[in-house]
Amino acid sequence: MSTSHDESKEAGVPSVTQTREPAAATGTPPERRNRLGGGPAALGFLREAALLPVLVVILVVGAVISPVFLTTDNLVSGVGQQVSALGVTVVGESLILLIGGMDLSLEGTYGLAPMVAAWLIVPRAAFGSGLMVNPYLGILVLFAIGAAVGLVNGLLIVKVRLNGFIVTLGMTVLLAGLQNGVVQGQSPYQLPQAFGFLGTEYLGKVPLSLVVAAVVFIAAGLFLRYHRTGRAIFAIGGNAEAARAAGIRVDRVRIGVYVVGSMLAALGGLIEAGRVSSVTGDQGYQEGIIFTVFAAAVIGGVSLQGGKGSMLGAASGVVLLGLVQNIIDLSNAPNYWQLAINGGVILFALALARIVGGESSAERA
Repeated sequence: MSTSHDESKEAGVPSVTQTREPAAATGTPPERRNRLGGGPAALGFLREAALLPVLVVILVVGAVISPVFLTTDNLVSGVGQQVSALGVTVVGESLILLIGGMDLSLEGTYGLAPMVAAWLIVPRAAFGSGLMVNPYLGILVLFAIGAAVGLVNGLLIVKVRLNGFIVTLGMTVLLAGLQNGVVQGQSPYQLPQAFGFLGTEYLGKVPLSLVVAAVVFIAAGLFLRYHRTGRAIFAIGGNAEAARAAGIRVDRVRIGVYVVGSMLAALGGLIEAGRVSSVTGDQGYQEGIIFTVFAAAVIGGVSLQGGKGSMLGAASGVVLLGLVQNIIDLSNAPNYWQLAINGGVILFALALARIVGGESSAERA
């Protein structure tokens, strides 16, 4: 064993050979080892780009339905601002899916964190607590709530070894109850400019929220590709026992991912609250955004079984769903058909991405 191998093991971060040796020793198939160690670049690009033909089809359909669809104002200010909060939350869920977990409670954090922050900030006449804390302190509270929820989820799932689906489902209901209970079913308003800044400001003609979402996607993508912990996330999702044998601190990484994912959901909630200039009891859980979050991640190629996916694919899923919703709005489709249309598009996108991506976009049996 080389000296560099020993040093990396002592530091708790595996080298490339560390993540591959246990996979070979346990008889992990070559396709799984590609995910642990990186895999051919061509296959990786094919998997990430598998949704692009679907996006082209959606753009053509939108252009035919409405002449407004392909305008800059509609695509950037309309679609871009609308999907920003969702996109940030999708990054959080995608990270959790990559380690082989899931978190249904992100929609609860998406609603509760900004609700508590707004309640602390606005006056009693605007359904606040009357404390009127500094907006920046309120934003810190928002992120603290996100971190706390993620930490509790992570500890219960990783350390206590409770079922992740049940834990996060129960947490979702708890957070939804707190979200409405703390304000007695009201919706705080008169949010200060600092609190709504991310959801309302523009950089030229580009919404600041879209810039923030793009930065989050890019940062997460670079982290997963180039940082040791990012590569460890793929290793854990591909084969947690092999990753543990390779010296990766699996429990610490998994808990950390739950914390980061929940904080990103809180950030998404802050962006959405700023966009609508209020925090309603419906934000998050009552809107059922977790279904859209999962749909965007999965049609973008993030595997529900862990260890496979990319931020480019997840971003493609977010854009696709945003474009579809925009087409529905522009075409004035009846509300009672919108769910059916969305569901049909998701199934179509999954099928076409599977055809284009081949085996690289298939789920493990």
